[in-house]
Amino acid sequence: MAMASVGASFPSALGFVKEEPHMDVWSSDVDHNCETVDVSRPADVDKDFLCPICFQTMQDAFLTSCGHSFCYACITTHLSNRSNCPSCARYLTADQLIPNFLLTKLMKKATASQLLGQSSPVEHLRIALQQGAELPMKELDSLLHLLGERKRKLVQEEAESNMDVLLDFLHLSRQRKQEELQELQGDLHFLKEDIATVERRRQDLLRAKDKFAKRARISADLSSPNLDTYSGCEKASKGGAVSVWRGGQGGAFAPPSEPKFKARNSTKNIAFSHGVKKEGGITGKFLENPFLDPRAEATGAHTVSKKRRVLAQFEDLQEAYLLRRRQVARNQRQRQMQETIKKESCKGSESSKDGLEDFESVLTAFTRYSRLRVVAELHHGDLFHSSNIVSSIEFDRDDEFFATAGVSRRIKVFDFATVVNEVADVHCPVVEIPTRSKLSCLSWNKCVKPLIASSDYEGIVTVWDVNTRQSVMEYEEHEKRAWSVDFSRTEPSMLVSGSDDGKVKVWSTRQESSALTLDMRANICCVKFNPGSSNYVAVGSADHHIHYFDLRNPSMPLYVFKGHRKAVSYVKFVSPTELASASTDSTLRLWDVQNNRSVCQPFLPHFNTFQDIDNL
Repeated sequence: MAMASVGASFPSALGFVKEEPHMDVWSSDVDHNCETVDVSRPADVDKDFLCPICFQTMQDAFLTSCGHSFCYACITTHLSNRSNCPSCARYLTADQLIPNFLLTKLMKKATASQLLGQSSPVEHLRIALQQGAELPMKELDSLLHLLGERKRKLVQEEAESNMDVLLDFLHLSRQRKQEELQELQGDLHFLKEDIATVERRRQDLLRAKDKFAKRARISADLSSPNLDTYSGCEKASKGGAVSVWRGGQGGAFAPPSEPKFKARNSTKNIAFSHGVKKEGGITGKFLENPFLDPRAEATGAHTVSKKRRVLAQFEDLQEAYLLRRRQVARNQRQRQMQETIKKESCKGSESSKDGLEDFESVLTAFTRYSRLRVVAELHHGDLFHSSNIVSSIEFDRDDEFFATAGVSRRIKVFDFATVVNEVADVHCPVVEIPTRSKLSCLSWNKCVKPLIASSDYEGIVTVWDVNTRQSVMEYEEHEKRAWSVDFSRTEPSMLVSGSDDGKVKVWSTRQESSALTLDMRANICCVKFNPGSSNYVAVGSADHHIHYFDLRNPSMPLYVFKGHRKAVSYVKFVSPTELASASTDSTLRLWDVQNNRSVCQPFLPHFNTFQDIDNL
């Protein structure tokens, strides 16, 4: 076998370039000797160098007496268990192994050649220079010139690319800020219009109040026999003092009939006043926060309490107000494209009024109640179970009884009137049903009163008969813990369940298997039927979203409500069109499932006892 040729060689894109001795001319002849293996067909070469045992390129090849080559580690491991050749099955021992130095050398060359064949021309040149290839000065100058030109071109292209990216970023940033500015200007316009509207309404209320007060004073004056009102007025016209308008320590002044006095008197008591009374008089400085006006205490503790609650949830309420007003503005713009300017101008004020009145109803409902009052506490001690964690409370169809369930593996039914009206150390259930596993949720059938459904930690959904204390149906298709179950109000034979296996299943008490399965690919925390139709189901998920499905088309959700920052732990329909949701981010949100929008999202605390709301 021929050995290495004279002169340094290095790989190139065409093969292997060889420097001829004593010559300054470079050739691109392909070297076919053993030192430089041809890599034009690497697949064939690699196949010959594979170990028959591990089917990888041989490492430290050893030759057997029968003429086969293997990795040293592979053949020694094989011979420790058997005494034959893996290729021909002839008798073989470890003493009959011979190192194959030539094959090992060829494999190293082939591996290097394969790596070079996959490398770039720049890598070829770098390897050649590392191997000591000598280049003439003329060739070096040419290469340096080419490299310098290439570098300048790349630097120019990189600078142009950076400028393009920076310019696009600045344009996009300016566009976003302009959009934010337009939105902010629109919000300020809404606020200006609504402030003017509310101020007009408040002026009307104050004028009505003043008018009523005047009528009351006139009625009181007419009923008093000691005051001669008409004579006093005649004397006043002649410049005399009038007893009717006498005040203070006997001083006399003219009746407040001048418009300036009335205006000053009526505006002085307006909430969020424009000036603050000081020793030197009334200043014209506006208050930074009208909710913190010290004079607001004169309006009463009830109003101050309302303002404090609004201030505590100001960000959420402001977001709800702006969302509603922007939606009204969008609807108004859509109508402008369909109707004439005259009709639209008439409807514009109505839309604005609708948006303001809508938020006014939300704000009124939010500030109406200040706290919750506990009316009863349930004490249900269990001698056999130290843990009495209640996972679910559900009322029956007529709100006469309620059932509790939790980790104690028992469904307990209590009489609501007894718990509320009677004070006891321990309240005894009227019905108690033992279960096999810890329970996570209950749902009482609103049509068939004795039926109640439960979901447990084993993923089993069970329908119970409270009267017989026996299970009616058991469904065991969930693979993990079932968190929620709910009966349909409009179709009493249907119920839905959600589990940690990411599946929502719809069941029918008329069949033993599920009627429909929805794969959510996320843990299901809660499920609820729409009380107005059994075709719609709301699903709260660990993906922070609420998925609203139409079961007639279950391939994709009808709506996806986004806004919570953590898992949605509970959903409940307030009405067929409004859905309330609770999340582990400590917020409650209200959604309009008919118009696919958020209604309001103020924070509210959670309670675990029977409570009533006190209207202060």
